[in-house]
Amino acid sequence: MSTTIDIYKTIAKKSSESLFKDRGSKFIGQAHPVKDEAEIESILTELKNKHSKASHICYAWQLGKNYEHYRANDDGEPNNSAGLPIYGQLQSFEVTQILVTVIRYYGGTNLGVGGLIQAYKTAAQLALETAKIKTAVITEALQIDFEYALLHTVMRIIKEEQLTISSQEMELSCSITLAIRKKDLKRIKKRFDAVFGLTVNTEKS
Repeated sequence: MSTTIDIYKTIAKKSSESLFKDRGSKFIGQAHPVKDEAEIESILTELKNKHSKASHICYAWQLGKNYEHYRANDDGEPNNSAGLPIYGQLQSFEVTQILVTVIRYYGGTNLGVGGLIQAYKTAAQLALETAKIKTAVITEALQIDFEYALLHTVMRIIKEEQLTISSQEMELSCSITLAIRKKDLKRIKKRFDAVFGLTVNTEKS
């Protein structure tokens, strides 16, 4: 029997900047909570303006409550020496809906590929260690439409199951939208379906 995964890890807010130094080079790491690629591009543009004299602004991001989308960028550093080590830390901390940036100011000494990998990995790790990681629950919306006479029955189920009401309209014809944990959705829907006179619809929230 398969178990539905309905939680994911992300960060509550932008982390403070963390600093790692190696042979004169400075690596400034920071973790940013993000919703989509448009927000990521906005943050990167802002950082490029703020750190216009930086040698490189490398990053990795992960999106999707199922961790399904990601990207890593070396920004001119040797291939896979910056973006992938940063992404590796996203995997290590098991976080999504996040962008981690590492800004490098060159210190005059080449670090070699091995040194770069370690530096970018460490800067990303420090950024994630200073971030507040939280666990979020994946929910789906369950909309229930019914006549007012069934209100007592509906509210009794909501109370017994300790469900969260997202929105409601109470007229002669009523509509309530509930936020249901993904793993509980089928069971809760089946319970409402058993009540004659209810119309039950689901959609992702």
